[in-house]
Amino acid sequence: MEKGLLYPIINQYRSDQKLDGLWNFKFDPAAEGESQGWQKGFNNGIKMPVPASFNDFFTDKDAREYTGDFWYSKEFFVPKYYEGQEIQIRFGAATHRAVVYVNGQEIRSHEGGFLPFTAEVTNTVKFGEKNIVSVKINNELHRDALPAGDTATLKNGKKMAKPFFDFYNYSGLNRSVHLLAVPKNGIYDYSTTYEISDHEAIVHYSVNADTDGDFKVSLTDENGNVVATSTGKDGDLTVKNPTLWNVRDAYLYTIRFELIDNGKPVDEYGDQIGLRTIEIKGHQILVNHKSVYLRGFGRHEDSIYAGRGFDMNVERRDVNLMKWIGANSFRSSHYPYDEQVYKFADREGILVIDEVPAVGFKMAAASFLGGLDQSFFDGDWIHDLYKKHIDQVTDLIKRDKNHPSVLAWSLLNEPDTSKKSAVPYFEKLFKDSANLDPEKRPRTFTLNEDDTIDVSKCLRFPDFYLLNRYPGWYHKWGYEISDGEAGLRAELDEWKKSDIDKPIVFSEYGADTEPGLHKLPSIMWSEEYQIELLEMFDRVFDSYDFIRGEQPWNLADFQTVEGNMRVNGNKKGIFTRDRQPKAAAFYLRKRWNKLPLDWKADK
Repeated sequence: MEKGLLYPIINQYRSDQKLDGLWNFKFDPAAEGESQGWQKGFNNGIKMPVPASFNDFFTDKDAREYTGDFWYSKEFFVPKYYEGQEIQIRFGAATHRAVVYVNGQEIRSHEGGFLPFTAEVTNTVKFGEKNIVSVKINNELHRDALPAGDTATLKNGKKMAKPFFDFYNYSGLNRSVHLLAVPKNGIYDYSTTYEISDHEAIVHYSVNADTDGDFKVSLTDENGNVVATSTGKDGDLTVKNPTLWNVRDAYLYTIRFELIDNGKPVDEYGDQIGLRTIEIKGHQILVNHKSVYLRGFGRHEDSIYAGRGFDMNVERRDVNLMKWIGANSFRSSHYPYDEQVYKFADREGILVIDEVPAVGFKMAAASFLGGLDQSFFDGDWIHDLYKKHIDQVTDLIKRDKNHPSVLAWSLLNEPDTSKKSAVPYFEKLFKDSANLDPEKRPRTFTLNEDDTIDVSKCLRFPDFYLLNRYPGWYHKWGYEISDGEAGLRAELDEWKKSDIDKPIVFSEYGADTEPGLHKLPSIMWSEEYQIELLEMFDRVFDSYDFIRGEQPWNLADFQTVEGNMRVNGNKKGIFTRDRQPKAAAFYLRKRWNKLPLDWKADK
């Protein structure tokens, strides 16, 4: 786990230089990079954009599907005036595991392809000169890793990823790389919690640094007015008549921490926060003590050419699409997104169910993609997997805990909870993660169709339920959709009869739809059928008070592995992969813009 995961900023004490651009890139199928000296840099590779996935830039299939070790290398200059500071190279993400070298010296390794990590290189770089950073990355999938899968070797000797998940294994330096100069013994973390009343908000804060110096803390409103101050490592900021952060009505204050050592300012860190509270009460989801009905999407970081590489242009478009259609939330399915995604959500008042990449923990689901049908939690890989799992949950919460947009933490997607062997794993996971978030936001996970109220052995763990359900598509499809609706209602009637009093959010449902395919009467894959399926689910949602959210799968079409059930990817998007609306977008827009924010609120 990382010591601190503050997002880079620039001020009089801190410098941030992005190392994005074209890097040298080479495949290493024989794992000979070190013996060939690639850790010292190389110039005989191809030029690869960063941030981006490498896969879709190639025109040959061996390169696009490449599985194994591969390398990036780049020259960078460290200014002379950086001397005396701590020098770091911060990687936004390297999929899925990486070893970092600077000037030929191994600095550190990291596992987890969707969270940032920092290499401290103060004693390795040459000041006032050019330096070389090389990164060896490996994108193989394993059952003891997140996300889960296998790596096969074909008869021709080439490796092939076999994911236990239904999205493409895009790989590379998918997010920005930063060269940072920060104060030695500076600030490395902070946390906030909130109390909200009618005319007052109290911000409880704590700040961490590598010194026992003093702190000056201030809170500034959007007009630049200082509204509260405090001193000390821990304390309170009291705001009279605050403007609260609300859903689709965001307001951001700026919190600043100034570190004083021996009477002299030595560091400062500022960030934007929103004053708001989150709680689950019975079957209600409450923001600022008011009921909220979620409408939005499961999403993917996925776009043409760059794959899973973060693109500010794509994110700007996606946020505008969500606002246009009337959405107020999304799930970061099935991994943490780039930090700038959450900054967008903070500014726009969009709630985020923040998910760790614990996907593929179900062998029956893996069989859909060529795996085995057995209980995942009976495997001998579980002990090693858990250590990686809780490490990434820890870093996810450490990275995102101060974002007002984060509503909840999703600790797994569609795990196998049908066997008792899952219970000890879940008990430990929920126990070990209980105190990681100072705000103690709700924790949850998604339940696959096989894990119903009568089958799942892990229903006591989540604070609210996320249901992934596909009647009308993976079963009871086409003309049988009426039976699919009847079956869904029968399941929800069992929830209604139970003594469970927690909200249910439908986090996945939908139908693959080929844009432009029209048929009267409808058939599967037509735009008409996609709307009919959504109408069926909406009838069901409106029939049960404890359903407090709807997030169809998916915001936009996205790439998957090849398969006889996929035509160039998953087409369940309400928008196409190039972010144009299908007919269903106009249907949802009409529905969602009519629903009040407190739809179904207890009166």
